[in-house]
Amino acid sequence: MVEAFAVASGKGGTGKTTSTLALGMALADSYDVTVVDADTGMANLLFHAGLADVETTLHDVLVEGGAPVEAATYERFGMSVVPCGTSLAAFEAADPERLRDAVADLASDTDVLLLDSPATLASKSAVLPIVLADRVVVVLNPTIPAVSDGLKVQEYALSYGSDIAGTLFNRVEGDIGDVAAKADRYFEGPLLASVPETDAAGEARAAGEPLLAHAPDSAAAAAFRKAAASLDPADGDSDAVADRFRTAVIPDPP
Repeated sequence: MVEAFAVASGKGGTGKTTSTLALGMALADSYDVTVVDADTGMANLLFHAGLADVETTLHDVLVEGGAPVEAATYERFGMSVVPCGTSLAAFEAADPERLRDAVADLASDTDVLLLDSPATLASKSAVLPIVLADRVVVVLNPTIPAVSDGLKVQEYALSYGSDIAGTLFNRVEGDIGDVAAKADRYFEGPLLASVPETDAAGEARAAGEPLLAHAPDSAAAAAFRKAAASLDPADGDSDAVADRFRTAVIPDPP
């Protein structure tokens, strides 16, 4: 089985990478999980997962004659993690179209794929994870501009046949009833959870650990577990999903 989820936001600063790894750790209690940093231009998942010093990253996979994706896959915190590098030169040399084959190879040997997506929809490499995914988790901050940016992600995903798994409000402080009501009106899928703001998220990144490893008993960790429990990954055919990824047409950005 396998199902691919893109974790996307439409803007930076929502805590998308924190959310991706938290969902991955929670799902890893029941599934074989692979997390991919598909943000090839502004990667930072490697810092959250304690992989800042690794030699081979997704950038090395996405170049002509590059490494196999297995060489950039590391076992961390109960998950398989594929980090991307931070070099501008490596980003410029990478071919985003090769991401299709890399994800297809990973899909053949996992239950859940989580694609940490770029924060914007400004390039082909940015929109590709949303197009490849079966479902999209839209990470929002509880503000109207963040909701508006998230709706652009939803519109693009639905136009290419990717479903919406639900929304995840992150970095929540106080009552967000009005904003949540607007989101409920316009987004497909349920509200997966509201994750409270916490200093533990920054502390976890500084320690090179996902939030659920660093502060497993925090209210934020409990909210992420609730969100993960609501996803209920589908029992997709691995070969069929891999073939779909390999033949995906890379669209122009909106």
